[in-house]
Amino acid sequence: MSAVVETTAPPRTEERHVLVEGLPWERYEQLAACFGDTRAVRLTYIDGSLEIMSPISEEHARIKSTLGVLLEAYFDICGIRFYRRGGFTLKLPGRAAGEPDESYCIGADKAVPDLVIEVVVSSDALSKLPLYRAKGVAEVWIWQDERLRIHCIEEGAYGVRPHSKLLPGLDVPLLERCVTMTDQYDAVCAFRAGMKSAG
Repeated sequence: MSAVVETTAPPRTEERHVLVEGLPWERYEQLAACFGDTRAVRLTYIDGSLEIMSPISEEHARIKSTLGVLLEAYFDICGIRFYRRGGFTLKLPGRAAGEPDESYCIGADKAVPDLVIEVVVSSDALSKLPLYRAKGVAEVWIWQDERLRIHCIEEGAYGVRPHSKLLPGLDVPLLERCVTMTDQYDAVCAFRAGMKSAG
């Protein structure tokens, strides 16, 4: 006689954000050193304000990963040379520090990526756009509310555009539809099929 075992899904992790104001850069560096390279906590520091986000939710990780594999599928289809830089800390010593969810150099490997991706699933107390602008990042893609907002730098400031300047052939509505699919493998297949039918 076989027994029926009831299982429950593990609870979903919810991101929590804490904002600390009036924090000197030196104190931020001390706190960052305490956390080390852990991926459980993400710190963003902009001009005296520190956002602490923990933990990175499952939804956040899924969207980040899916956006990355779809973008890399696009690079592959179009024969675009790229270098994935991942999420590493960009710093403006004394003023700002932050870590994108994903980042890419296009054409050649560089110290500063051409494109960074941010995923916002709950709230974002601090915008990293000032840091990315100061570092000269050409495009910042922000995924929020099941939409992709493409920020392109023009004359020293970011403006939101419906299409990527770096990747003008990218079908943004197709990308958005595929990111919202629950199965990543199916999303990549649908994206490739959509690219093929459009080409």
